[in-house]
Amino acid sequence: MLSALVSKREKLQEELRNIEKQVYELETSYLQDSSQCGNVLKGFEGFLSSSKSTANLKRSRKFQPEDRLFSLSSVTSPAVEEHMVGRDGQILVKVG
Repeated sequence: MLSALVSKREKLQEELRNIEKQVYELETSYLQDSSQCGNVLKGFEGFLSSSKSTANLKRSRKFQPEDRLFSLSSVTSPAVEEHMVGRDGQILVKVG
């Protein structure tokens, strides 16, 4: 019985990893595709503004790890490790 439960647990953990990876990839796609016009996290000012220059559009394509609202909601998501590692390679610890 114990081995059946361990096997079921491993299967569920693998399924969770696959779902979190899919959420991470879809979220990445959304954040990249919506960067020019705006999105639900940043607002839609880019969509309303027709005077944005090409340089501003290219610069706005980059999004921060903190923008990953869905991926960061799970402690086992691939985005958590990305978020915890600072730009200079130091590990950041978020308290409270």
